[in-house]
Amino acid sequence: MPVNEEAPQRPVRMVFTSRAGGVSSSPYESFNLGDHVGDDPADVVSNRARLQRVLGLDDIVWMEQLHTNTVTRVDRGNAGTPVEATDAIITTEKRLGLGVLVADCTPVLLSDVSAGVVAAAHAGRLGARNGIIRNTVEAMLELGATPSTIQVLMGPAASGLNYEVPEAMADDVEKHLPGAKTRTKTGTWGVDVRKGLIRQLMGMGIINIESDPRCTIEDTDFFSYRREGTTGRQAGVIWLEV
Repeated sequence: MPVNEEAPQRPVRMVFTSRAGGVSSSPYESFNLGDHVGDDPADVVSNRARLQRVLGLDDIVWMEQLHTNTVTRVDRGNAGTPVEATDAIITTEKRLGLGVLVADCTPVLLSDVSAGVVAAAHAGRLGARNGIIRNTVEAMLELGATPSTIQVLMGPAASGLNYEVPEAMADDVEKHLPGAKTRTKTGTWGVDVRKGLIRQLMGMGIINIESDPRCTIEDTDFFSYRREGTTGRQAGVIWLEV
């Protein structure tokens, strides 16, 4: 979770955490930010406080992520308790962090500096299939964003090389999120959520897209539900700086 304090000020900041640098014990070691996975609540509070301190933020809004395609507009009044039953949050408030928790699902951070709007979305297989990112973009457009000025950053997530699913499931995802069906490195059927989302975003006219290629199933620097079962959650955080 490195932050270069000497870096020039940017209008939007985007950060992804790893599992290192916190106080949680096994199997949540150590920088678990999820408060719903069975970790000691005091350790989660300590880890979240450290995150805010390092990022220099007074507030981060979190979500009760349920693999929905619901997008919720938030403000500083939403800090303190998770936003209920939503998988994307959007704001125009300055210096209000928007957080998304993952352990194989794709964390997606979106911004439009010219419109002064940012969003954080949780794109698991089901949410991506059901249009959570499309709905997030449409909510941004309603607040003045335009496809040509939207920037998207996807964080570490389960890769198509390792995300094995039954063929019927891969076919179902492909039907709703074209480009997502793939073969794993062992030749079985799989799903590449990030690949499907890139194709979907480009179809909406968005070309400023970056995607971290690291696979959470394979890379032990990250929590992975598929690899470990009981485990913690890393986060993506975005905010408008100025």
